[in-house]
Amino acid sequence: MSQGIQVAGVYVRDQDEALAFYVDKLGFRVVADVRNGDYRWLTVQHAEQASFQLGLFTPGPPVHDAATAQALRALLAKGAMPPLVLAVDDCRATCERLRAAGVEFTQEPVERYGTVDAGFRDPSGNGWKIIEARR
Repeated sequence: MSQGIQVAGVYVRDQDEALAFYVDKLGFRVVADVRNGDYRWLTVQHAEQASFQLGLFTPGPPVHDAATAQALRALLAKGAMPPLVLAVDDCRATCERLRAAGVEFTQEPVERYGTVDAGFRDPSGNGWKIIEARR
């Protein structure tokens, strides 16, 4: 029997906005986009990583009650969610490609800890780190 993490989710304020960002700007592809009433299961996947999906979910029913959903939306708006990490071969080149696609960076590439990293946020405020693989 094999096991492993298949989907990890992030909260987004608007799934259509998040979908456009992750597909059009970051180059991810849609794996699942399924609706069940007001609930939408939306997952994307990095083009070079076939075994892992990122869920783009909105806080609310059926998972959260109204008060919890509102608290999560407030945290998201403040950028309080932990950052996600995108591993790349060349941080500076990736930043230039993403900048050309319209991604706004919160941290320019910097050398530290024996590698290069940079930071940006998605339209919902989720933080991302781009970290260059050590050679």
